[in-house]
Amino acid sequence: MTLRQFEYLVTVVDEGSFTRAADLLHVTQPALSHQIRALERSVGTPLLDRLPRAVRLTPAGRAWLPFARSALADAERAKVAARRVSGLECGELSVATVYSLTLGALPPVLREWRTLHPDVRIRLFEHRHTDELREAMARGQADVAVGPKPPEWSGFCRLLGVEEFVLVLPPGSPHDGSVDLRAFADEGWVLPAPGNGLAEFVAEVCRGLGFQPWAAVRTEQTASVPVLAAAGLGPALVPRNVLPETFDGVVVRPEPPVRRELAAFSHKDPDPLTSAFVGLLERAGWDA
Repeated sequence: MTLRQFEYLVTVVDEGSFTRAADLLHVTQPALSHQIRALERSVGTPLLDRLPRAVRLTPAGRAWLPFARSALADAERAKVAARRVSGLECGELSVATVYSLTLGALPPVLREWRTLHPDVRIRLFEHRHTDELREAMARGQADVAVGPKPPEWSGFCRLLGVEEFVLVLPPGSPHDGSVDLRAFADEGWVLPAPGNGLAEFVAEVCRGLGFQPWAAVRTEQTASVPVLAAAGLGPALVPRNVLPETFDGVVVRPEPPVRRELAAFSHKDPDPLTSAFVGLLERAGWDA
């Protein structure tokens, strides 16, 4: 087996076509087919079903694909690491995070980083749940993660500050300044879909105040939560940093305040490039 064969088959899967994959890889279709059949002979079983107008993975192919992707990612990280050691001012910085931070707090940091290091590519891995983020980083998915502070983390972990949550209500709401969340215990809420870490966080906060929020609306998109709340479909508790600069809804502070600690963490000590990124994160002013 070769990494090139891995790349060929992964590209065919992603493109859903030998023709499109061959064009993307700049090889002839017969050469591509030959290399994939050689890979299948090495594995000992077919990895693809060749249909008249499409290709799909066999059960063996579905089992094989995650390991192939991991091998290609490891090879790319090895190449980047070698370039860094050689003193080349290029490469890739991989950052794992949760959707809510991609929407609000992280883009300004990434913009400044690109200004300072224009030849360093940035690759984002986004997760719906803090548990998924923690598990991915335990496997070494990215150079550094930015998200809620993981409990009992044994690797590198640097606290950045706190993420403030606010309550979003429709225009014309009589509430102003701050409000006790228990005032909305009997109302239907706008909540993220199950599996989204924010849904669990909001439920945990409300349970601590003695009630269980019930969903009038659930949405798969984190960015849609405050928009639907502002439209009058129910209150929503969201990180302040996900709100757009121009927003029609009423925004009030929960009383008592709702916050969670944010951290930069990794399964190993950061290299110089990652350390520089963590330093930029620390200077970003995360505190509410």
